[in-house]
Amino acid sequence: MSANQLEASKDSAGERLPAQVCRVEVVALRPCVDDGAWPVKRELGDELTVEADILVDGHDVLAGVLRYRLEGAAEPGWSEVALEALGNDVYGARVRLEHLGRLRFTVEAWVDSFAGARRGLAAKWKAGQDVEVELRGLARLITTMASHATGAEAAQLAAAALLIESGSAAMAERVDAALDDTLAACIERHPDRRLARRGPERVCVVEPVRARFSTWYEFFPRSTGADGRHGTLRDAEAMLAHAAQLGFDVVYLPPIHPIGMTYRKGRDNGLTAQPGEPGSPWAIGAPEGGHTAIHPELGTLDDFRHFVASARALGVDVALDIAFQASPDHPWIAQHPGWFMRRADGTLQYAENPPKKYQDVYPFDFECADWRGLWRALRDVFLFWAGEGVRVFRVDNPHTKPLPFWAWCLAETKQRYPDAIFLAEAFTRPKMMHALAKLGFSQSYTYFTWRNSADELRRYFEELSTPPVADFLRPNLWPTTPDILPEPLQFGGRPAFASRLILAATLGASYGLYGPAYETLAHEARPGSEEYADSEKYTLKSWDLERPDSLRHLIKRLNEIRRSQPALQRNDGLHFHRSEDPALLCYSKTTAGADAILVVVNLDPRHRHAGRVTLDLDALELSGAECLQVHELVGDSRQLWQGASNHVEIDPAAMPGMIYRVRRLGRSEHDFEYYL
Repeated sequence: MSANQLEASKDSAGERLPAQVCRVEVVALRPCVDDGAWPVKRELGDELTVEADILVDGHDVLAGVLRYRLEGAAEPGWSEVALEALGNDVYGARVRLEHLGRLRFTVEAWVDSFAGARRGLAAKWKAGQDVEVELRGLARLITTMASHATGAEAAQLAAAALLIESGSAAMAERVDAALDDTLAACIERHPDRRLARRGPERVCVVEPVRARFSTWYEFFPRSTGADGRHGTLRDAEAMLAHAAQLGFDVVYLPPIHPIGMTYRKGRDNGLTAQPGEPGSPWAIGAPEGGHTAIHPELGTLDDFRHFVASARALGVDVALDIAFQASPDHPWIAQHPGWFMRRADGTLQYAENPPKKYQDVYPFDFECADWRGLWRALRDVFLFWAGEGVRVFRVDNPHTKPLPFWAWCLAETKQRYPDAIFLAEAFTRPKMMHALAKLGFSQSYTYFTWRNSADELRRYFEELSTPPVADFLRPNLWPTTPDILPEPLQFGGRPAFASRLILAATLGASYGLYGPAYETLAHEARPGSEEYADSEKYTLKSWDLERPDSLRHLIKRLNEIRRSQPALQRNDGLHFHRSEDPALLCYSKTTAGADAILVVVNLDPRHRHAGRVTLDLDALELSGAECLQVHELVGDSRQLWQGASNHVEIDPAAMPGMIYRVRRLGRSEHDFEYYL
């Protein structure tokens, strides 16, 4: 018994004893994050599967329920689902998640005296033993339980008790009455729960499906103008249509706010901007406004509303970048000077990541004297854009702001807009990334960008796809960002880009591309760095999206496959399989009621690799299958595989990865003729 259940009471001898005798103990409740300190995460329409380890001494039968309620619901009471015994003292139940918000849940269990007595009676009767005492005991139990029922059911229980205890009825008739399933069902509806044990309450945050399954396309609206001019939001609608045509359902825009002139950065992060250079969109704020204003060269708030409406008509969500920092020209500098950090000499502290200096950006002081006013103002940035129809936010560098602020701010926003989702752009320490996910961020950037070998990928994604991490962190995989061009893509050519694209699209349910740059294989970096040469962060770019070697056709096909295959829309169900060639990474995705998906990727962009892959048929739910039909979905070809071990050969110059839909093949002659 846990310490908090030993309620203080003393008998006449002055000894501490429990307040009541309760023989049931709930020793574990799952799912659980940090012993219940943080919610678990699920999506609308999913089932929450709850399991509990529940103990009772001896051989008594346990009964119990999963209890749940939605916080803030019009009907505040608890709903219940009966627990099922799963073996080894584990009990479980499921509830379908039909509402966004915070669902509280727990379990309650008690000794089912009637079921235990009924089981003992049946065993003794079958063995030919005398059961008179057992019948009388059952009759008394039923009489007690009749007091919990009303109307016809109370009368039914009372009549059953009389018959079972009757000395005039035949023994077989009395036993049949005691073992009657209708009687047992009635008793189950009126259990004696006076000595029930209730487990700890947990919370499940239910978010939109897009929090788990989403496909992001990032582009800079200012680079959509013709003939090198600064693009507008109206110009950007053509790129919006392009992204939708490729199958993306989220279009992510870097900050669209006015950009400061003071210390404006030039090309390649130069300290001095030349006339006409647009500066970094993350240097937010100018006389025209701050975090709730539109950059004048992009257009007006009405233009933004038109952009959002056009996206919605295409089935696309608009994601905005929320970067909590300010340029020296931000209106808040003059209006609220106390909101910003200062150096020892009294001057404002610009952002630094030594040796890098960002003189065009000032961080906020979250511990300033007016921290409440600052926190409310930053929360109101989310509320403003949510009011304009935005429900998806990519948050810049959240790990550089206090965790208590995010816990409060995200909860405040989701209280008003429960369908809002937040992507944490935090390439930082693992525990900090985990903390941000636990406290409310819906999705997280990952280390996928730097995981390249088969062993690195396997170990990392096994961590991401299984509890406890899978209960609170949803990965969003980005091969590159405007800030990051990893070395393998600088030198691996088109096969490397295609390989990383296939991995991102199939290892995770959510992935994103720095769109035009990735499509067109942009790979030139500043010497000795992982930064793009002539970065779009500081200049306008013109992208040739129709170039012959563009990845657009592969991108479109992968997104079609993702939409058509439910197994690719989840992060659970990931399983890695053996390959005799370490350059060939083999893994599968499965989900209930859908075809299994098997992926084999050649991680070497320069050389053809071949070898046998050995499938774990149990993981694919194909145990015992002697012949498998594998339908390669990218190239639309079919093969017959014999058993678990088969030969695979992949030339990265042609296609660096294969995505197979796997089915057990029927044995009819027609089937073999068709697939061969």
